[in-house]
Amino acid sequence: MSIVDNKKAFHDYFIEDRYEAGIVLEGWEVKAIRASRVQIKEAYVVVRGDELYLFGAHISALEAASAFSHPEAIRTRKLLLHRAEVDKLIGKVERSGYTLVPLNLHYKGGRVKCEIGLAKGKKQHDKRATEKDRDAKREVASAMKQNKR
Repeated sequence: MSIVDNKKAFHDYFIEDRYEAGIVLEGWEVKAIRASRVQIKEAYVVVRGDELYLFGAHISALEAASAFSHPEAIRTRKLLLHRAEVDKLIGKVERSGYTLVPLNLHYKGGRVKCEIGLAKGKKQHDKRATEKDRDAKREVASAMKQNKR
């Protein structure tokens, strides 16, 4: 079950490969995510050393957050992947000109997971072509619907 999707990533990038990663979260963050107070539109994945971090994801604290914790809406959160996957992704990002973008947050087995995509940036003409194809498919679907009536 998806919590939040990053539709902007599909508009700005060609997604070539997808990986599911765990996220290191604090208790108040999990509660806020369950209340759908999260936004990943401006988020991206950065490489620090030999680890991956989610940067720029905005999780708003609930009003009932504990007085003992000091909630930060935007903080760097560590992503959890197998070592082989991390090494493969770091190699692609450093050598091949790829980037890592968060695609969505979802639940799996009661835990919050982040789906990240290995992506290449689209040029402006690629974005226009994608939009043109989408409009053409929409028109064909609507014409087929009209013919069935």
